[in-house]
Amino acid sequence: MHELSRERTKELLEAARGKEIAVIGDVMLDRYFWGAVSRVSPEAPVPVVDVESETIHLGGAANVAANLQALGAQPVLCGVIGDDSTGKMIKMLADDAGMNTSGLVVSAQRPTTVKTRVIGNNQQIVRLDRETRTNVDGDVVDALRTLIATRPQLAGVILEDYNKGLLTEELIEAAIAAAAERGIPVFVDPKRSNFFAYRHAYVFKPNRKEATDALGYPIRTDDDVRKAGIELLERLQCENVLITLGAAGMMLFERNGAVSSVPTIAKNVADVSGAGDTAIATLAALSTAGANVREAATLANIASGIVVEEPGIVSITAERLMAAIA
Repeated sequence: MHELSRERTKELLEAARGKEIAVIGDVMLDRYFWGAVSRVSPEAPVPVVDVESETIHLGGAANVAANLQALGAQPVLCGVIGDDSTGKMIKMLADDAGMNTSGLVVSAQRPTTVKTRVIGNNQQIVRLDRETRTNVDGDVVDALRTLIATRPQLAGVILEDYNKGLLTEELIEAAIAAAAERGIPVFVDPKRSNFFAYRHAYVFKPNRKEATDALGYPIRTDDDVRKAGIELLERLQCENVLITLGAAGMMLFERNGAVSSVPTIAKNVADVSGAGDTAIATLAALSTAGANVREAATLANIASGIVVEEPGIVSITAERLMAAIA
């Protein structure tokens, strides 16, 4: 897709430091129980995990913010948490990481989203979700629209959708319009609901399955991907479409008609959880630092290839990205 020197990458990473980027999306907590499996339960044909440790991580939109923070940018985390212990834990983790949490709205009407994964012998055995998917009310939309319109140093906006009810059509349109008024680029990581509401974004980044579900036809070959990318450009009237293709890398479609692709660099895939979060964070951080879309997409692809080589949710760092370029 694009050749990047170590010097250019270093220049972009340095320019990304301190860039303020709002992450608006479904905030959640990722909880992991890690252990070993050596026997099957006598109660049912299921493995017994002897738990050795428990870890908690910022998940969903909060993981995107964590990746931005690790790259040196300054995320403003925006979303809804419940009035519960898990919500307090998310805010504490984000505050401790140095994030701006002024965009977190506490709701007594919905629980904080939690995904609990049980890992045995370094393989995921089961995931338990606690969540509600009902749409947020208008007060949240107004608060987040105001945040985009009034933060003086805001350089970019990421809309991170997990279909948990935050990114309603009203909020999507309000956020993109508020950013457009200030000339701030918007980066979209969509899900099936409201897929075509994300009009006029700077980068729209679905994965293969999301694009397939939304367009209603199979996307298997490179020709299928090209057809889908061109159709999405036209229907969404966005500047760029970046379709992520898992092991096949990514394909970028630009408004000027250019199409380019890059294979993944991942060698040993351990866990794809969070790869999309890393990609959108890297795209936004480096684009606001002055990278053109091909440079940003190339580095996003490299970054996501790095994080999938480790189990669990991990963030990309400027140092690891520089090492991969080297």
